[in-house]
Amino acid sequence: MAYRFTTPTISEGPAGEGRLFGRYRLTRGVTVLKIDGEYYEIRYPSSEEVDAAEEAYIGGYSYEVSEGEKASLEAAGYTVETV
Repeated sequence: MAYRFTTPTISEGPAGEGRLFGRYRLTRGVTVLKIDGEYYEIRYPSSEEVDAAEEAYIGGYSYEVSEGEKASLEAAGYTVETV
């Protein structure tokens, strides 16, 4: 059986003082890194942080994960779907 993990997202508006900027929203992916068995969410990871992680799920993408990783992600509060 295959499992798919999609990184979390946030909705944000562009920078600016105009009233219309507050109405315009963009969906941005959040990167999830597994470091020393714990998961961390980070917006803009450096290449050193990604390289140091046991697992790196770059924001804005979906990943096929193993059953063991599925269990770890779900235990950390993430949703993993069955494909």
